[in-house]
Amino acid sequence: MTACAACFQSPPSRYEHSRQQRDGRFHNALPRPAVGLWQGAKLAWTFLFAKPAGTMPGRPIPVRALDLAQLQAAPDRSLYRLGHSTVLMKLGGRYWITDPVFSERASPVQWAGPARFHAPPIAIENLPPIAGVILSHDHYDHLDRAAVMQLAAKTGRFVTPLGVGDQLIAWGVDPVKVEQLDWWQSTEVDGLRLTATPAQHFSGRGLTDTDRSLWASWVVQHADLRVFFSGDSGYFDGFKAIGDAYGPFDLTLMETGAYDERWAFVHMQPEETLQAHLDLRGRWLLPIHNGTFDLALHPWEQPFERIAALAAAQGVALTTPVMGERIDMLAPVTGSSWWRDAALR
Repeated sequence: MTACAACFQSPPSRYEHSRQQRDGRFHNALPRPAVGLWQGAKLAWTFLFAKPAGTMPGRPIPVRALDLAQLQAAPDRSLYRLGHSTVLMKLGGRYWITDPVFSERASPVQWAGPARFHAPPIAIENLPPIAGVILSHDHYDHLDRAAVMQLAAKTGRFVTPLGVGDQLIAWGVDPVKVEQLDWWQSTEVDGLRLTATPAQHFSGRGLTDTDRSLWASWVVQHADLRVFFSGDSGYFDGFKAIGDAYGPFDLTLMETGAYDERWAFVHMQPEETLQAHLDLRGRWLLPIHNGTFDLALHPWEQPFERIAALAAAQGVALTTPVMGERIDMLAPVTGSSWWRDAALR
């Protein structure tokens, strides 16, 4: 299928049993504010023709290259940030990856759209066998078709929110490998327990499939370790509900970037990210959804600076690894302010 044809695919199967679906579309617990035609056109014009300076790094981003031998020798419960919301975890001697995006652009086509600021620390062909891919939703900066197709042969399971798995199957992923969950449903794979939990966002990859698949955050449990992966979300009371049900968390991987007051309903401001972490009763906070693509109007380094200042002011343990740097999920280190050199212009 061509890239253009992929923009106009039929909507996935209906899920009338889901409390999140009505009239063939999924919904947040609170209705998403409508965006008027003029407001949407003005925002699109700003992105295309009036972006402020500084939304891209001024210097190359530091990346620590990885290889298969390093990953195999790494202790269990190691985590590597590979870029944007892509995180590789080693749990029980097996490997798990979140929202794998390895393509040059987060876009339906590779000749236009947001381009990467750095190469992935490791190529897909050099990864070990992957026990599971954990997907939060179907937007292009989280669901990369080329990466999924490369990973399909070496991945045991793709765990997705409702409807997202239908897209994978339509691309040719073996249906036996695809498991789709509604909010608050769980599955166990190779000793890992995964629970799809609520998020406040939306979905769609083309002109006709808005909200035809569900979006989710994820609770990852392995023995006594608890990790939260936010996917994309605005701030809402669901974080406290998740914290009450599954917290405290040893580590939260929290969206911190591509935010703006004009779309705060679906992407948190840094102050809200920190509050969500507190609602979840997290020990360590690792900010993700930043650094790799130009998806907003704020300065490139601002998400790091804001969340670092907020965490310091409130005594929250913050870890900010360089792309490709290993951290221990039970005992992370604070890390350096590596983004400051990259931000120099």
